[in-house]
Amino acid sequence: MPNATTNQALHTFRKNWLAVAGGLLVLAVFLAAIFAPWVSPYDPSKIDIKHILTGPSAAHPFGTDELGRDVLSRMIWGSRVSLEVGFVAISIATIIGILLGAAAGFYGGYLDSAIMRFVDIMLSIPTIFLVLAVIAILEPNILNIMIVIGLTSWMEPARLVRAEFISIKEREFVTAAHALGATDLRIIFRHILPNGLSPILVSATMGVGGAILVESALSFLGLGVQPPTPSWGSLLSSGKDNIEIAWWLSAFPGLAILVTVLGYNLLGEGIRDALDPRQRE
Repeated sequence: MPNATTNQALHTFRKNWLAVAGGLLVLAVFLAAIFAPWVSPYDPSKIDIKHILTGPSAAHPFGTDELGRDVLSRMIWGSRVSLEVGFVAISIATIIGILLGAAAGFYGGYLDSAIMRFVDIMLSIPTIFLVLAVIAILEPNILNIMIVIGLTSWMEPARLVRAEFISIKEREFVTAAHALGATDLRIIFRHILPNGLSPILVSATMGVGGAILVESALSFLGLGVQPPTPSWGSLLSSGKDNIEIAWWLSAFPGLAILVTVLGYNLLGEGIRDALDPRQRE
């Protein structure tokens, strides 16, 4: 049965051309980040005063910036920062969300009420303001950014996990596990959690795109990854000062952010539809 279910999910996913397109976009950015040293045409930090603010050309397909650095090379290397922040931050958020959501959904009662009220409080605070406040106190480096985004993005996974646990814990196989003397930890992580991973996977996939947006916003404001390390947000920030004479400095990094976030959203929706039995024929 697991193989048949997996085959059905893959078949449903392949029929969704938007989901496939999203997966290909994500794969393209991922490969560019992994193979940046080989696919990048120039050193992203190399200054060339002879080619300052030159437009797109055969030598520099995406033009150069105010220091003569190749924009395409900086975007390729910047994809590493965006994906690293996205994956690590969402991993932190998902782990916290699973632990708190599982505890709330499995035990219920006062623990459930306390955790969910804390979730409500966190959700009432705009995430970007919370991130800005913490980053303003801490040193703005990539490690702190990943941790802060992760610590401010766990609420949605926690709510999803709680809902799944409330639904699954009343099923017969969980009752049987209780009757056989299985510990709470075994029931949570061996029996319930594997059966409720679908919405968590979808949330994590879409969350990567959201984390990339937050990192780009922080870098745009000068509170993210610091120079000379390239990131898409910092490229946008440098482009705004020359937008009237060098449109490519803003257009191409902005397009990269748009395409990447769109790719993750399409992929997440495709996974959701593929794992939903109601979507299968």
